[in-house]
Amino acid sequence: MNPASPSPPSPPSPATVHRPIPVFSSKPQYLRYKDEIDAAIREVLDENIFVLWKQLEAFEQEFAQYLGAAHAIGVGSGTEAIHLALRALGIGPGDEVLTVSHTAVATTVAISSTGATPVFVDIDPWTYTLDPQQLASRVTARTKAIVPVHLYGYPADMDPILDVARRHGLVVVEDAAQAHGASYHGRRCGTLGDAAAFSFYPTKNLGAYGDGGAVVTNDAALAQRLRMLRNYGWDIDPSRRYYSKIKGVNSRLDELQAAILRVKLRHLEEANAQRRHLAQRYGEHLRDLEEVALPVEVPGREHVYHLYVVRAARRDALAQALRAQQIGTQVHYPEPVHRQEAYLDMGYGEGSLPETERACREVLSLPMFPELADDDVERVARAVRAFYRDE
Repeated sequence: MNPASPSPPSPPSPATVHRPIPVFSSKPQYLRYKDEIDAAIREVLDENIFVLWKQLEAFEQEFAQYLGAAHAIGVGSGTEAIHLALRALGIGPGDEVLTVSHTAVATTVAISSTGATPVFVDIDPWTYTLDPQQLASRVTARTKAIVPVHLYGYPADMDPILDVARRHGLVVVEDAAQAHGASYHGRRCGTLGDAAAFSFYPTKNLGAYGDGGAVVTNDAALAQRLRMLRNYGWDIDPSRRYYSKIKGVNSRLDELQAAILRVKLRHLEEANAQRRHLAQRYGEHLRDLEEVALPVEVPGREHVYHLYVVRAARRDALAQALRAQQIGTQVHYPEPVHRQEAYLDMGYGEGSLPETERACREVLSLPMFPELADDDVERVARAVRAFYRDE
């Protein structure tokens, strides 16, 4: 080489290269279980029956067994799971259903779809779930049900909720859309109330590759009614095909999604354990940062970290700073349901649910999915710390 020739530029230091860290990604999980998932899909295509067949039946049995429940009924979405569970329990026009405003709007949509009226209860400021201390004061003569939400993968405080339900003769439908595998005093979420609704949306701990959901119950008569409701209200007696015994809907978990979910269910415990490991790593890096409040864990309530949600000072500026470093974040949820345009007619003024509204101003979801690397968590935490240190 000619000594006078200029040296080629040095490659950038790995520390300066910002590889994007998404807040969630499903592709790494697909690649991890690709052979199993592809084989399951091929089996359905070869069988060539796509609705209400053996994959769904097998998944329903396996999911119910995993939870420790008697019955699981696959439906079209988590929203439909809440809706149909309430309908099957006799909830309809003129009834009131107690729930929270700090949740995905799907919870409210499902209640409204029955003709019942959602009534919002404020949340506990640290767990972000329904505050049992405020529950009894919201019960009226029209109250017929409670829908507690196990939010972010963390169980609502079910014992006092169930106590209020028993004292007032109310049914309880758990919204467990974000709580696959979470437990409350040794029992899986989804087995604590009269029925429970799960979502299998692709971002969930147990996620399909499209919409899907299930209702879980220990009540055999309720399970039979749900199987009719999801399929036009048709009698489940095969000799009475195409005969609607009750007024139902079309809301069925299809065979392809059921086959995919059967594969993923086999790995759910391992994936949840990895989520808990990543949450522990976040805690190790961030717990001494006074501007950030980490998720709490109360003894007896096992978190599965569907989302890793912190309460952050100057939340929006922090999110912008992380975005500049190609670190994804989201806000779950930026506007409480009762302050959204579609629901202003319910009459909840600003400040009516103060802890709910405060959470919407302060919460931030950091990257969380099982295939996230420890190094990624460290980089996210380093960026969070740098934001507050350098301000």
